[in-house]
Amino acid sequence: MLGLFTVVLHGLVFFWFVHLVGHVPDRIARAMPSALDAELINAPRSSPLPPVPPPQPVIVAPPVPDVVPVPVEAAAPPPGPDAGAPAAAASDAAAADAAAADAAAPALTPESDGLAAASGPKRQTGQDGAAAGAGTVQSSQDTKQATAAQAQTRAQADSAAKPPPAAPEARHYKVDLPPSADITLDVARTDANGTKWSGDALLSWRVTPSSYRVRVEAGIRVMFAHVNLLTLVSEGTVGDEGFVPTLMTEKRRGRAMTATHFNRQDGTLTFSASAAKYPLVPGTQDKASVPLQLAAIARGDSKQLSGNIDILVGEDRDASVFTFTVAGQEQIDTPLGRIATWHLVRPPKPGSYNSRLELWLAPAYGWYPVQIRNVEASGAVTVQTVKTIETKQAGS
Repeated sequence: MLGLFTVVLHGLVFFWFVHLVGHVPDRIARAMPSALDAELINAPRSSPLPPVPPPQPVIVAPPVPDVVPVPVEAAAPPPGPDAGAPAAAASDAAAADAAAADAAAPALTPESDGLAAASGPKRQTGQDGAAAGAGTVQSSQDTKQATAAQAQTRAQADSAAKPPPAAPEARHYKVDLPPSADITLDVARTDANGTKWSGDALLSWRVTPSSYRVRVEAGIRVMFAHVNLLTLVSEGTVGDEGFVPTLMTEKRRGRAMTATHFNRQDGTLTFSASAAKYPLVPGTQDKASVPLQLAAIARGDSKQLSGNIDILVGEDRDASVFTFTVAGQEQIDTPLGRIATWHLVRPPKPGSYNSRLELWLAPAYGWYPVQIRNVEASGAVTVQTVKTIETKQAGS
């Protein structure tokens, strides 16, 4: 009986526990979320990324060869024989200063000396300091004078070492000066390494019964800009020998202006960029006037172009005899059409110049130079071909 009672009691307890576990209170059931409940939540919209601009090409301007037009005020030539010595001294001083500027070791300046003194262990003040400053300035001036003297001595030695060019034969030409005009030319250059350049040039001159003025400008086109590389200005008088220069100035890009003086009073040819000095012979020209002088000789009588045409030409720091010969008569293509020309050549001359200069004179266009070609010793070639010709009045 006891065992039966125990079994019945355990069965009652079991059924009560099963009944208790199978029924969850309502408040707990309400608090628990149903497995079927769902909540829709809008996902945040991502903002579109800003558009990325395409990469821009990097534009790098090509390098400019060795040269912006600078108006030049022509310096008056020496007024007379009495002023020859001061003018020569001034020219020698200018040459010495230019050579001193090119020296590798620049002379000390008073300012740099002062900075050096200030960096020492102790700065002097009062009268002692003033004396030290004066001594420093004097030392600087002495250094400059010594450097200039050495440069002048070297320039004179170089000039003495190089003999002056032999004067051309006394050949007199009948000349007819070409009337005033402006000639524009296309410029095409090929460097020794194959790099090609293009640009334009201007040959402009005005002639009056007593004087003339020639201006030459040459430049290249870089991107959308025009870069002037060279400006030549020649001024002087006119006479039976043709153009008679008195002064030529030359300005290259990135370089100081130089001047060539044709001293008619004392019969010498001098240069601001060197101490060289040459005797002035009839018919001497400069780089700007020589093409027009050849045109004047051809206009006077084309038969004069036979044989050698020797002209002493003053350049920026030296002079040499240009010897031209007629290579023949040729037809050349230009923006003005096909033109009949006479081809003149100045071949390289050892000891004087290493380039080959060629000119084409056009009889149908007043013997004006309609093409100029220069072949340098390095192999670089520059060709200038006429584009327009516009005659002018002397005063315009």
